[in-house]
Amino acid sequence: MSLTDLKRNLVKKKPKKVSVEDFIEDATNYAAGKPSKLQHGEKGDAEQVTRKLSKGKTPKQFRHATFTLTEQSISQLDDLSQQTGIAKSKLLRIFIANFSQLTDDEQEQLLELCEQQSPK
Repeated sequence: MSLTDLKRNLVKKKPKKVSVEDFIEDATNYAAGKPSKLQHGEKGDAEQVTRKLSKGKTPKQFRHATFTLTEQSISQLDDLSQQTGIAKSKLLRIFIANFSQLTDDEQEQLLELCEQQSPK
């Protein structure tokens, strides 16, 4: 037995019991970027936070995505992000929105131009 075994252990609070429905609802809120009802304790606290969020801008719905970019694309995206001060993910959303608004012919022309410029 060592001296550390003789130290008085702090009494940990037992976690609050939560129903399955509340747990699932909280997980859904987390996925949607909404505040946790369980983390804030009482439901009234969470509702106040939700009301404060809803008075301002509504939270945007984003999903995590994984994809592959070339080193050159990553470097260009980094440079653009630093020059503009806009987050890389927001820049990509802007590019996608602009590309999707092009006509089919304009999209094809842009894709052909990119194919010509990319190293083979």
